[in-house]
Amino acid sequence: MLRQVTAGVDGSAESLAAAHWAAREALRRGAALRLVHAWTWHPRPAPSVPVGTSERDWAEQTLDRAVGSVRAAHSGLRIVAGLVPGSAVDALLTAAAEAELLVLGSSGLSGLSGVAGVAVGSVSQRVVAGSPHPVVLVRATATSADEHLPVSDGVSPEEIPETPYRDVVLGLDTRRPRDELIEFAFEAARLRVAGLRVVRAFGVPSAEGAGPCTDLLLPWREKFPGVPVTEIVCEGRAATALVRASSGASLVVVGRRTRAGRLGTHIGPVTQAVLHHAACPVAVVPHA
Repeated sequence: MLRQVTAGVDGSAESLAAAHWAAREALRRGAALRLVHAWTWHPRPAPSVPVGTSERDWAEQTLDRAVGSVRAAHSGLRIVAGLVPGSAVDALLTAAAEAELLVLGSSGLSGLSGVAGVAVGSVSQRVVAGSPHPVVLVRATATSADEHLPVSDGVSPEEIPETPYRDVVLGLDTRRPRDELIEFAFEAARLRVAGLRVVRAFGVPSAEGAGPCTDLLLPWREKFPGVPVTEIVCEGRAATALVRASSGASLVVVGRRTRAGRLGTHIGPVTQAVLHHAACPVAVVPHA
C-alpha cells in the first residue's frame, strides 16, 4: 500500500500552507503526498464560485492551483490529487483513515498572552476529534523557515540545507502515558534530526507527578538513541506550559483519547487550548 501524507485543501491561504507543510513532511517520511478537496453539488452555487463556472469546475480549479503550487516547490515529490465527494468533515475523515497523517490549515489566528496561534474551525475540530490517525494543524503564515533555527539575515534555510530544525515539543501526562503519543514525538524529532523537549506540568498545591519522567522515557531513548531529550517539569497549567514551549519549536505533539464520553468524542481541554494558542504546528495523536 502506498504510504501517504494527506492534506485537505479548500483554496484558502491556511490550507495552502498546510499543503506545503504536508509536502515537506512527506519528503521527510519518504511518502507520497495526497491532496484532497471535498466537493458536494448544491442547487445554488456558493458566492465564492465565479459566475459562469460550475461548482465542480471551480473545485477542480481549486485543487489544480494547490497541486501546481506544491509541485513548483517540490518537483521530485510524488503527488496524488483528487476530489472527494461528500461534506468536508466526512471527506476528510475518510481521507484521514487512509493516510499516515492528515494535515489541515487553521481557520485564522488567535492569541494567548500575546502569542499568535491557530483558531480551530468547526470542520477542523470535528476532524481532529474523529480521526483514527494523527492530525496536524498548520496556521496560514507557517513557512519552512519557521521549522528551522534562525540563520543570517537574508539567507533562507533552503539555501543552507543543514540548518538545524527547531525542537519538537511533547506534552506528556506521566499518570497516563501513551505509547502512540510518545513514539510519534520521538519519530518526529528523529525525522528532523532535532531535539525533543518533554513538558510535564503539575498543579498546585499537589506536586504529584512533579518529578522527572526519566524511567518512563528510558525505553524510548534506547529505541531512538539519536534523539537528544530535555525534560521540562514546571508548576502550573499544562496548556500554559505547552503554549509557552511552542514558541521556538517546530512542532508540538499532544494527545486525544479515542474513547467517547457522555457528550460524544471530544478533544480534551489541554489539547483544545494548545490547538487554539500554539505558535507552531500542532500534531494531535489519538490514543486509547
